[in-house]
Amino acid sequence: MRSLDRKLKAAFVISAVSLSLIGLVFVHSAGSYWGQVHYADSSPFIVKQGIYMAVSIGVALLLMKGPWTSNQSFWTAFYYITILLLVAVMIPGIGAVRNGSQSWIALGPFSIQPAEFVKVALIGKLACSMKQSAGKNPFRLNHFVLILLPAALIMLQPDLGSAVIMIVSAFVILFLAGYPLSFFGILGFAGIGAFVALIAAAPYRLERIKSYIDPWNDPLGAGFQGIQSLFAIAPGGLFGHGYGNSRQKYLYLPEPQNDFIFSIIAEETGFIGATFILVLFSVLLLSACGIAIRAHDYKSFLMTAGMAAMIIFQTFLNVGVVSGLLPVTGVTLPFISYGGSSLLTTWMAAGTILHFAFYKHRS
Repeated sequence: MRSLDRKLKAAFVISAVSLSLIGLVFVHSAGSYWGQVHYADSSPFIVKQGIYMAVSIGVALLLMKGPWTSNQSFWTAFYYITILLLVAVMIPGIGAVRNGSQSWIALGPFSIQPAEFVKVALIGKLACSMKQSAGKNPFRLNHFVLILLPAALIMLQPDLGSAVIMIVSAFVILFLAGYPLSFFGILGFAGIGAFVALIAAAPYRLERIKSYIDPWNDPLGAGFQGIQSLFAIAPGGLFGHGYGNSRQKYLYLPEPQNDFIFSIIAEETGFIGATFILVLFSVLLLSACGIAIRAHDYKSFLMTAGMAAMIIFQTFLNVGVVSGLLPVTGVTLPFISYGGSSLLTTWMAAGTILHFAFYKHRS
C-alpha cells in the first residue's frame, strides 16, 4: 500500500515538473521571434516564465507542506479575496483590457488575472462546504451561489473559457458529492439556453461558431487562428521540423507562446512530441485520481478530484481548440503556456493535490 502511495506521488511530481520544464523550453522557442519584433530581445518570455515557474513551485511547496491547506477558513478567505479582485478588475483604471477582455490587473511590468485564481479558490471552498453536508441531502442553495457569483463576474469581462472551466470543475465536485444525474440533465438544458443567450448578447461568439464550422469562410478574420494552428500541426509529420524551426511562429500564429503553444510543439516535434505531452498529462490525471481515491477523508477526496478536473479539462479544451476540434476560445495549456497567473494557479492546484498525498495526517 505504501509502495503504491509512493508511486502515485512520484508519477504526479515527475509529470508536473516535466510539463513545466517542457513549457519553459518551448516558450523560448515559440516566443523568440515575437520578442525580437516587439521587444528587440529574443529572451523576455523565457526570463519571465522562469521567474513565474520558480515562484509557482515555491507557492506549491507552501501549499503542500502548510497546515492551512486543510483549513476551511483559508479557502473561505481566499475565495472572497478572489471575488473582490474580480470586482476590482471591472473598475476603470484598475482593470486592463487585452484582446477585447478586461481581465487583468496591471502591477508594473507584471499583471494578474483574477479569473485564474478564482478557479482554484472555488474548488477549495466548495469542497469544504460539501464536507459539512456529507451524509446529508447534498442540495444546498449556497453551493450554487458560490459557483454563480464568480461565473457572472467572469462573464462580465467577458471570459467564456475561464467561466466554463470553473463551472465544469465545480460540477465534478457536485457529482462526486452525490448530486443526481437528473439534476445535471436539467442543468444541461438550462446551459443550452444560456449558451444561446450568450451568443445573442455578444455576436462575436456567433462568428467564432461559424469559423469553427468553416474557418475558410473568413480566413483573415474569425477563422485566422484556427487555420494557422492547423498549418503548424499538419506539416509537423511524425518527427517535426526540429526544435526552434517552427515557421508559424514568424507572426503567422499570433502570440504563439500563449494559447497556441501546443501547435508550435507539434510543428517542431511532430506527432511523437505532441503524443508525449498528452501521455504526461494522462500520467498526471491517473496519478491524481489514484491520490484522490486513496484520500482518507471526504474533503480531501473532493478537493483533490476537483483540482485534477480543473487541470485536465483545461488541457482538453486547449488541445481541442488548437487541433480544430472545438471553437476558438482563449484558454492556456496548463504548466506549458506562457503566463504567470495561469502557471501559478496550475501549480497551486498541484500543490493542493500533493498536500493530501504527502500529509494525510494533517487533513
